[in-house]
Parts: sequence; C-alpha cells; structure tokens
Amino acid sequence: MKTIDYIPTSKIERATKLVQTGAKIGVNYLKHYGEKMVNPDLSRDKLNENNAEDIYDGLKSLKGSALKVAQMLSMDKSFLPQAYVEKFSLSQFSVPPLSAPLVLKTFKTNFGKTPFELFDTFDTNASNAASIGQVHQAIKDNKKLAVKIQYPGVANSISSDLALVKPIAIRMFNLQGKDSDKYFKEVEDKLIEETNYLLELKQSQEVAKACKKIKHLVFPNYYPAYSSDKIITMDWMSGIHLSEFTKQNTNQKTGDLVGQALWDFYMYQIHVLKKVHADPHPGNFLVNENKQLVALDFGCMKQIPMEFYTPYFELINKEVIDNKTIFKEKLFELEILRIDDTKNEIEYFTKMFYDLLSLFTKPFQTKTFDFANAAFFESIAQLGERFSKDTNLKKMNGNRGSKHFIYMNRTFFGLYNLMFDLKAKIVVNEYQQYK
Repeated sequence: MKTIDYIPTSKIERATKLVQTGAKIGVNYLKHYGEKMVNPDLSRDKLNENNAEDIYDGLKSLKGSALKVAQMLSMDKSFLPQAYVEKFSLSQFSVPPLSAPLVLKTFKTNFGKTPFELFDTFDTNASNAASIGQVHQAIKDNKKLAVKIQYPGVANSISSDLALVKPIAIRMFNLQGKDSDKYFKEVEDKLIEETNYLLELKQSQEVAKACKKIKHLVFPNYYPAYSSDKIITMDWMSGIHLSEFTKQNTNQKTGDLVGQALWDFYMYQIHVLKKVHADPHPGNFLVNENKQLVALDFGCMKQIPMEFYTPYFELINKEVIDNKTIFKEKLFELEILRIDDTKNEIEYFTKMFYDLLSLFTKPFQTKTFDFANAAFFESIAQLGERFSKDTNLKKMNGNRGSKHFIYMNRTFFGLYNLMFDLKAKIVVNEYQQYK
C-alpha cells in the first residue's frame, strides 16, 4: 500500500480537502441524473459506490476525526447503503500508512531518540493503519511488541474538523437550537481523549486487570517505559481480525465460545465497572489460535453515570416498557421527551421509542439469545427504513436524549453487529459469575 508523506494539519488545508470531496460528489449526482434521464429504471447502486469511494478517498488523506466519523458510520449496517458500509469499514484497520521518515520524526519528537535506539529491531513499515494511529512491529529482549504511533496533527485538528462536519450533521439529524451543542461536545471530548495515549495506557491496564478473569478473553501487556502521549507500546498479539474470523469460521461451537466471551466482556464492563469500551468494531478484536478473543485499543472508554445507567437499563424490562405511565417517566428522565414538547411530539416520540425499545431489548428478554436470528436484524433494518421515510420526523425537534446515548448506543449497535457476524448463541446473564 502506498504510504503518506504528509497529512494536512491546518484548518484551511483540511477545509479545502473536504470542499474538493464535496465537489466530486456533486459531479457524481449530475452524472447519475443524466444517465437516469436515458434509463429511468437506473438504481442508485453506482451512485452510492462512486460517492463512497470519493468520500473515503478524501477522508483517508486527512485521517484523524474526519476518518473516525467514517469508521463510526461503517458500523451502521442497517441504515447505510452497502457500498458505504464496505468502503468505510476499511477505515477500521486498513488505510494508507505514514512513510518511514514521518515515523522516525514522530519518535524523535516524542523520545528524543529513533526507534532503533529504543528497540532491538523495529519495522518502519506499518502492520496496519487506522483513523488515529498505525501499528509497527518491534522486538525488545526477545519479546515481540506492537508499537502504535499517532498521526501528526490529529489532536490539534479535532475541533476544526467537527466544526466542518457540524452543519451537515445538523441537517442529517434535524438538530435544532443550542441544545444540539451538547452532542457535539460529547463527541469532541471523546475524540480528544482518544488522542491521549497516556490516558489510553492507563485505561488499558485497568480494563485488562478487571476483566482478565473472563473465560476465553485475553489482553496484551503494556509498557509505560516505551509509551508517551503519542506512542503506546504493548505485546504483539497473534491472531486474525474478528471480521476475518467470522468469514472463515464454520464451527458453531467456536463461534458461540468467542461470542460469549465478547458478550460477557461488554456486560461486565457496563454493569460492574460502569465504564465501557465504546468502540466495538472488528479491528479492535482478534481471535488467536487457541480460539480466545483478544481485546485491543482502549482509547475510547465511556463512563456511565448512575443517573443515566439506572433509567437506561430499567427500559430493558418488558414490564416497564409496557407500563405507559412508568415508560413515559423514563423517557423524560433520559431526555427523550422534553418539557417543551408539544402534545403531538410527546405522542409521536413515545410511540417511536416504544417500537424501538420493544425491538432492541429483545436479547435481554430471554435466558439465551441467538444472534444468528436473521429476522431480528431484518426487523431492525425495516424499522430504520420506516423512520428514514417518515416525513413527520423531519418536522420534529431532533434533539432527543441524554448526551450519554451517543456512545452507549454506538456500543450496543456495534456489539449487536459483531454478535450477528459471529452468529453466536449466548447466555445473556452469564457475566454475573464474574462479579
């Protein structure tokens, strides 16, 4: 793969790149509508492919938070056209890496030394590259290590990148008024945290220590002496990415084993630690030769405050969902319903979230749940399509829900998709044995 010698870091450079990408998309639409005049039955498949290609090409050269947005979108399999999912999923662990000179410069800036002075051997060619950093292989005292290096300028460009994305997001999600700022602030704060590798080092060690007792789950060791706020060093973990494992695996028992470990890992974090790894995409997990799940990358951790945790998880109770009075109380507690809502808005969003929660909480309604259940995920896709075509929704104030929903929903959406890919049948509350 071709390497990158330079990443645009100034606001003007990055804005120019996004404008150029927007212009390409405009040309794609003109071409599509021109062809549709000749062929009225023409589908949007080719348009989606071209747009996904141009958006991804534009974002991958910027890296950082712009590319992170694509990564987050790639998890949204039920609501995005397949062309976008396929292209954006590359941002999870396969984007053009930094060139060797830029890697050496990053080390010199952070340690005052080259990697060859720190390690016995160091491969200047990246093993994989993602949205915020890339990983290199090194050896120290006969121990194979993974050295993750953050891209230059990523941390400093987060605020300006999100400012460029904000107007588009406001239109897409129909966010109105100043209240929408709390959602952007939550995303900005989390992205800034993800660029602090010393924080990630601390979080990684804490999660590994707390969760190592979970069966069939393993973590790398971390090395503070070879880490900084832009570089983090850990054990090199062998295995294949979860996405590759799900394509290759034909043994249902193994899929169930890995799926149970993944599910227990998330339930234990959420219900016991009250802090969760909020970035559940396949690039953050490996399956090793012992059929163990390897958990990586703890830069994005979401603290779950009790004032949100309590009503949020009370809504997985079918009796609460079906009790109109209590259900409405919980929606107000979670800021889904607002005191300034009209009667129509209260009725509309109460019905909307009743339908959503009745479906999304199904895995918690039984002792076991089979994530190979295609009908469950088809129902989610149909619900997404229904809301996307609902003209009434576009007239309503889209500022719905506590800011904590952003990363909690992202966590569950990503987890459900991984579990579906694994086709795993799991015991829902098995995590409780680890309390």
